Amino acid sequence: MYVAFMTLNRKTKMKHEASKALPPPPVVPPGVVPVKVPGSRRTLMARRGFGTRGQRIPLLTNQFNVKLSSTTDHFYQYNVALFYEEGKPVEAKGVGRRVLEMLYKLYKSEMGGKEFAYDGEKTLYTVGPLPGTTLEFPVLLENLSSNRTVRGGSPSEGETKRSRRPPQSKSYTVKPNYATTIPIQAIFNALRGQDSEHFHEALRVLDVMLRQHAAKQGCLLVRQSFFHIDPRNSMSIGGGVVSLQGFYSGFRSTQAGLSLNMDVSTTLILKPGKVVDFLLENQNVKNIREIDWMKAKMMLKNLRVKTFPSNFTQKIIGLSEKSCGQQTFFINKKSADSPSDPVEITVSNYYAKYHNQEVFASQDYPCLDVGKPKRPIYIPIELCELISLQRYTKPLSALQRAKLAEQSALKPHDRMNCVVNELKRSNYAADPLINSTGITINTMCTQVEGRVLEPPKLTVGNGGVVLPRGGYWSFNNKTLVEPTQITRWAVVNFSARCDIDSLRRDLLRCGKAKGMHLEEPHSVIQEDLNSSRNPAPIRVELMFEAMKRKLPGRPRFLLCILPERKNHEIYGPWKRKCLVEDGIVTQCMAPMTINDLYLTHLLLKINAKMGGLNSVLSVEHLHSIPLVSRIPTIIFGMDVYHAPPGRSDIPSIAAVVSSRKWPLISRYRASVRAQSSRVEMIDALFKPVSPKKDEGMIRELLVDFYQSTHKLKPKHVIIFRDGVSESMFDQVLNIELEQIMQACKFLDDEWDPKFLVVVAQKRHHTRFFQPRSEANVPAGTIIDTKVCHPKNNDFYLCAHSGPIGTTRPTHYHVLLDQIGFSVDDLQELVHSLSYVYQKSTYAKAVVAPVCYAHQAAAQMSLFGTFDDMSDTTSSLSDGGDGSSSGGGGGSAQLPELHENVRSSMFFC
Repeated sequence: MYVAFMTLNRKTKMKHEASKALPPPPVVPPGVVPVKVPGSRRTLMARRGFGTRGQRIPLLTNQFNVKLSSTTDHFYQYNVALFYEEGKPVEAKGVGRRVLEMLYKLYKSEMGGKEFAYDGEKTLYTVGPLPGTTLEFPVLLENLSSNRTVRGGSPSEGETKRSRRPPQSKSYTVKPNYATTIPIQAIFNALRGQDSEHFHEALRVLDVMLRQHAAKQGCLLVRQSFFHIDPRNSMSIGGGVVSLQGFYSGFRSTQAGLSLNMDVSTTLILKPGKVVDFLLENQNVKNIREIDWMKAKMMLKNLRVKTFPSNFTQKIIGLSEKSCGQQTFFINKKSADSPSDPVEITVSNYYAKYHNQEVFASQDYPCLDVGKPKRPIYIPIELCELISLQRYTKPLSALQRAKLAEQSALKPHDRMNCVVNELKRSNYAADPLINSTGITINTMCTQVEGRVLEPPKLTVGNGGVVLPRGGYWSFNNKTLVEPTQITRWAVVNFSARCDIDSLRRDLLRCGKAKGMHLEEPHSVIQEDLNSSRNPAPIRVELMFEAMKRKLPGRPRFLLCILPERKNHEIYGPWKRKCLVEDGIVTQCMAPMTINDLYLTHLLLKINAKMGGLNSVLSVEHLHSIPLVSRIPTIIFGMDVYHAPPGRSDIPSIAAVVSSRKWPLISRYRASVRAQSSRVEMIDALFKPVSPKKDEGMIRELLVDFYQSTHKLKPKHVIIFRDGVSESMFDQVLNIELEQIMQACKFLDDEWDPKFLVVVAQKRHHTRFFQPRSEANVPAGTIIDTKVCHPKNNDFYLCAHSGPIGTTRPTHYHVLLDQIGFSVDDLQELVHSLSYVYQKSTYAKAVVAPVCYAHQAAAQMSLFGTFDDMSDTTSSLSDGGDGSSSGGGGGSAQLPELHENVRSSMFFC
């Protein structure tokens, strides 16, 4: 079939290869795939027009118009070098802003009275130049609490005496060095649609000015968000974690001119206080004896604590190997006559003898290590407190996520009023530096016009048609468009409290009502009570052994009932065992209120995984989608799933899903690879391993399309890319798209499909409100005027209905359109693709291919064996012996899906 797909004749291929002859390339590191750079780089397409379909609706948005006076002034950028008095560079974070604030107070006249904006790291900006060419300023900061400690165990007696002194002063030297100039006029040029080299740098300066304004008010700064330190803005979400509400602010160029985008923002911080109290709450235990110290070690690493009685602030690097009463270190015992040999002493005895501090509560538990890897410093845990305003960046539990979502959800008008009030409170007009740029910020929300698109009609079973309302539809009294027959299946129960007889009976009844034929399950396998005490992987193996004893052969489908928690530890090992090792389609569920609605949604997932279809677009059913239904078209959804922050040892997972069985656009399959940690660009789209063999993801999906579509090659390729910022659009067009094109050419050199590339962004801060209603904007609301890019082709779409909080629109950017969609046809296609998500009865916030790609990557991330890091990754679909991933650390072996489930929608 692969040979059938390739239509090159040998002469053409030899000629083609000869024409590509190049000098010998440099040595390529192992696992890195060179990317061909095209002769002429692709650039983002310009907007071709505006949409006209839909009912027009007036809206407000949280973007505020900014007036900018025409000026010939320039921003001057200076690189800031900070040194200690002895000449050593300052590496500690946080001290720079205090030093620069003191510098301005001391040397305002020497700096010509010029205000400056400091980014908190190594750069400051002024409007106009600073006087002089060589600048160097000594700065003395007083009342700094010292962090000094004696290495090798715990503070010595001499250091203890010094710690009783008042907080020390510290001297610094600040050296601003001129770097470059940025014309403020660059903003004007960009807003007129002209290419402006310095536009983004100029906007960054304005953003830095807003951050500095917030810093002067004592706010906590997190990237482009600021948070007032006020107990009224914080709420506990459990586990010793607190959500803190603040505000995001950033300048954007729009069709209406320069805008300030301001929105409510949330960050997470640790609850300050005693470390022991934090661990008890974090692990949900009642006393110190129940603490899991391995979990505690991972949780506490890199956190900062204040230690007593020294009153120092230290960073935790780990825990002691032994308990406080057993952990020893050597101390030099000084005397007036002569020095003596070091004396070994336990941590608890040291504090009792030299600090008159008895250690009781943590005597039998590990100490905190606040030293360095080879020079530990041990502090009893009961003498340590977490300092305030430490950000929490570790993964949240399901309960914490639910609480955070509940607390962060603001009704539309509450959110709008909150933002407007904060903008007025910030009073940017009173900031002399912001005023010196000539900008004036309107405090009224910008008025825009939106359009509400008609929801697409859906075809269900027996030729029935459903018209969604408000983004929702129902399968009541309706059947599925392509129901499956489920034979040879069983139920497994991992010690969940569940009336399985009732569940089985109701599931068969609901399935019959939806047109599905479910046979009676062959067996119900209950987990043995003793097995439930084992680790999750062993429990799964024992369950499979019990299945083999009870079932006559391998089942086609398994319904798995998990214990109470939805995100149970069984989930990952169970999915891996079924999908990778045994090739069995499986659906997991957790006991809850089981009614017909719940069972209907369960059956939607089962039907999709087993190869059926629940509903399709009516235009899809009638083959009437412009430029899609009449011309072979494949749709890709692409996303990369990253490990939680701080886990650079875990690789990122890239997934690409593709439509199959054209002219359908509702059925998909996935290809997934692991790649270097935190890398967003997908590096395995095209992976030639020999002149005739490509192990890339795109080849695999193109071959599947060819096999499932009467041996037709797609003439149109539609790509939806998720998870990339605007700074990466160029890479999507010139690296990822180039790989996809090369994969096509590798299969057939004469094949030249047309491409459409669309980026979907969900992580942005633009929101829309109805001016005379407290409800969210209607499902299907689209905006492509006034607040969109002045030149590029983008639009906002609220395809879904937001039942909780304020609807977040998806921001779509059309980077390339070789196919030639009209503006309305493309917007209708994007809107319709939000309705083909097979596991739900509501429109999704983003197109279904992107949702599927995210879910495929997230699910496969549970299957990797990441304990032993490897430089290679294996194909998760057709590809045989695997393929390599570019980059160094952080990539690992991923298992290959069993051939029985490889082309299924296992990710539903």
